[in-house]
Amino acid sequence: MLEGINPLLTGELLLHLDRMGHSDSVVIADAHFPAWALGARVVDLPGTSTPEVVAAIRSVLPLDDAPGIDLMTSADGAVLDVQHELMAAAGTTLDTTRFVERFAYYEVAKSAYLMVRTGETRKYGNALLRKGVVGHASA
Repeated sequence: MLEGINPLLTGELLLHLDRMGHSDSVVIADAHFPAWALGARVVDLPGTSTPEVVAAIRSVLPLDDAPGIDLMTSADGAVLDVQHELMAAAGTTLDTTRFVERFAYYEVAKSAYLMVRTGETRKYGNALLRKGVVGHASA
């Protein structure tokens, strides 16, 4: 255990977040997402929601310049409650969030440095975060 670190940030997860470089991405995936099929590195955090994992990761990882986060566009294009929660957890708004069509999102996710699979069961509860420069406020 470490003081001041969110308990959801396991040693394995912190190791991978630390190894990420500027603009590398991490996908925080819901339970439906094909994380193991798409990702080379996957950390499982069962029993968690994607918004709480996004908030934990954001406590140690700055976002890249906008859009620092991608969300999967819902089937009807509506912004769902879980997506509003993800933006709040990431500290972004509709203006600083990019929405990506489902199959295009899978393609973008394939290049992510890391996937974190949660126990989130709400549809479209996925977020892709791009790491900013640590120790420097973004413009």
